[in-house]
Amino acid sequence: MSINCTISYKMYHRILQKSIEAQLFKGKTILLTGARQTGKTHLVKQIVQKYEGAYYNCEIQEVKDLLDITSITSLTRLIPKSKLVVFDEAQDIADIGKKLKILHDEIDGLQIIATGSSSFELLNKASEPLTGRSREYHLFPLSIQEIIEDVGIVYAKGKISDLMIFGSYPEVYNMESNEDKIEALTNISNNYLYKDTLKYEDIKKPLVFKKLLTILALQVGSEVSLNKLSNEVNVSIQTVEKYLDILEKNFIVFSLMSFSRNIAKEISKSRKYYFYDLGIRNSIINNFNQMSLRQDVGKLWENFCILERKKYNHYSKLHKNLYFWRTYDQQEIDLIEEYGGKLAAFEFKYNSSKAKFPKIFSETYNDASFRLVNDKNLFDILE
Repeated sequence: MSINCTISYKMYHRILQKSIEAQLFKGKTILLTGARQTGKTHLVKQIVQKYEGAYYNCEIQEVKDLLDITSITSLTRLIPKSKLVVFDEAQDIADIGKKLKILHDEIDGLQIIATGSSSFELLNKASEPLTGRSREYHLFPLSIQEIIEDVGIVYAKGKISDLMIFGSYPEVYNMESNEDKIEALTNISNNYLYKDTLKYEDIKKPLVFKKLLTILALQVGSEVSLNKLSNEVNVSIQTVEKYLDILEKNFIVFSLMSFSRNIAKEISKSRKYYFYDLGIRNSIINNFNQMSLRQDVGKLWENFCILERKKYNHYSKLHKNLYFWRTYDQQEIDLIEEYGGKLAAFEFKYNSSKAKFPKIFSETYNDASFRLVNDKNLFDILE
């Protein structure tokens, strides 16, 4: 039911809020996706507070009972005078797409915002009924860009190692002690990551699912062989593909495909997997060691930089295609961006100022730009 919108802990300016507010009352239902604990609820509560709207937590049984109807007369009673209403975790409501469509079509001037922690559950249930009637947005954990805006570039730079170990979920980021951060991340992993995913998806082998996720965490940024994964977890390739798809749709991991256009030696059918939050990744393998004690600093840095670039592109409304590049003789580039017919190549080296870009790539794609990103010039990727 509609509730008080008092913010209980420090909030950060979320870049996405401005984009969403710019689209309010323009005839489109707004669908906001993002993993649990990324700040979706606090973001929409700020909008509700600002526009004097109504907020409904769809995980509460009383709210489910109120929405267990399709009568327009009954549904209209949920709408405030401001005609802005938020349905948080809307995927928990049966026939949510149909109900949102009824509200959208029958109430003039109504602005609906519906959030969901599973893109499959929310978008699958709502997108078809709302075809042509909705705009979709995604909220990541805190970005380095948002942290810079809050505390400045000097302080933000000093937090990079912490972000690579504990991630950037707002609640975790706000905590003072490492012990509290570890406990919070363990709680998120156990109570949200696993339980929510198992709740919403048809996963018949949860132990296999967890083992697969652990393998991805240990091999973050490495090329994935479906055959090898299938053998390691002892299930079919089809099941592995299904579980990988579920992990992506629930914002736990994302993948990059290999880039290939002209060279016979290029790898053309391969993927790498990265995590939406490195705190979650480190929680899965129970490794919160400081950077000086880690063997995986290079992979953490690669994941961190690609993720921040992904956030920057998304919030800047730059719809770029992201790839990695490698040849069969082991020449490689960490990230390739394709946008407007041009290519930009990135190499991520944590504490190195030297990177040799493959000659065969520069000769074949001679209009591509090249950039090395290390711990000294990280913020160059925010442009």
